[in-house]
Amino acid sequence: MNIRFLETFIWLARLQNFRLTAEKLHTTQAAVSSRIASLEESFDVRLFDRNSRSATLTPAGRKMLAYAERIVNLGEEMRREVEDASGDGGLIRIGVVESIVHSWFPALMARVRERFPHLEVEVTSDTTIHLAQLLRADAVDLILQTHALNDREFADQPLCEFPMRWVASPSLGLSGQAVDLERLAEFPVISFPRHSGPNIALEREFARAVERPVRINCISSVAAMIRLVADGFGVTVLPPAIIQRELREGALEVLDVESGFVPLPLVASYRLQSHPMAARVAELAAEQARAFVLALGPDLDGASADALAAGIDTTLSPTRAGKSASGAVKQPPRQTAPHITETETRTRTEMRSGAPAKPRSPRANRKR
Repeated sequence: MNIRFLETFIWLARLQNFRLTAEKLHTTQAAVSSRIASLEESFDVRLFDRNSRSATLTPAGRKMLAYAERIVNLGEEMRREVEDASGDGGLIRIGVVESIVHSWFPALMARVRERFPHLEVEVTSDTTIHLAQLLRADAVDLILQTHALNDREFADQPLCEFPMRWVASPSLGLSGQAVDLERLAEFPVISFPRHSGPNIALEREFARAVERPVRINCISSVAAMIRLVADGFGVTVLPPAIIQRELREGALEVLDVESGFVPLPLVASYRLQSHPMAARVAELAAEQARAFVLALGPDLDGASADALAAGIDTTLSPTRAGKSASGAVKQPPRQTAPHITETETRTRTEMRSGAPAKPRSPRANRKR
């Protein structure tokens, strides 16, 4: 029995669409159809009811799904055990949010390659909500994201926290002045995806301070958010830690806004009793995150003039990271997700670790 055919069967059962299944498995729709047809011929049974838009499991298909998942999981467990017996090799699948991709993730990948040279890393960049779904579906082994799962089947390891600040392009004319939420509401507001922690906090901020409706555009790509704001499309809330280059170059500036935003928590989550390397890579991630925070210093909360002039480099070497891995980290707060109606654009990126790893101005702290 071909394990790849069973994997194709499982993904088609989940996605109920030949095109989406082909994209997920990086193959063609014809190949997906051929694999399903081969399984149906082997068992002399129809597994899916097909129409022009979807493929749904037949009663026989539903019965087979449970067995297929057990066989595939057992095969994956066997592969991992055999590979683990020979050292720190094999494959680990990591999901990561863009806030980490744009800060200390390249340095983490360098440390992983140095510490585990035989370990292959497959990386998926997505939103926290979708990464949690992938982890629960065993589609990834470890996720670096912004919301503890708080589930007994999973370990949640706090990494660090990023302060959040309102930022905009200097072209909007908001420099050098105190800005309130009423003034910000005059511009298009760009937000993290709906139901995410930052988006929920932003909705609450405006509901508290602004009576009229506020136009909010939800985007799941941090790179797209940064580009839109730098081009003067609107205003947004971002961690200064991930836009250091834009702040140094003057493409973005941190605004003087009285805000109640809590820091953005970053968390590593993985299934207990699962991939043997997940906990070890999570520990490396915690060390690298703390080292990044310590190295950034005051610029974590907004770039100072001295740091802008010096053009500090926030990419840590493995040696430097190892020396500063003792910082204390708070347990990320648990957040709820009310229904929000704004639209969301979802982006997804996959990359291999073998490839080259390619501020708010200082002011007195205000009483919140």
